Amino acid sequence: MKKDYDFSKAKRGAVIPQRGKTRITIYLDDEVIDEFRERADAAGSGYQTLINEALREYLSKSSKPIDEDSLRKILREELQSAS
Repeated sequence: MKKDYDFSKAKRGAVIPQRGKTRITIYLDDEVIDEFRERADAAGSGYQTLINEALREYLSKSSKPIDEDSLRKILREELQSAS
């Protein structure tokens, strides 16, 4: 080991930066975390990975609000099939 080290050009942060991911702080219910940890242990993966996958799945299923034209089309189709 050297006696002195030069940290004048050093930067704070992760040693290996991850691309495409951002570290955040989030508060979740204890029960939610416990459930994800149990499922992660059973699957052999990390609980944060499972949370990320669950959020991605939710986002892919959630749709944009229905606009007026789409709503009218749906109503016409339903009214036709009901009569």
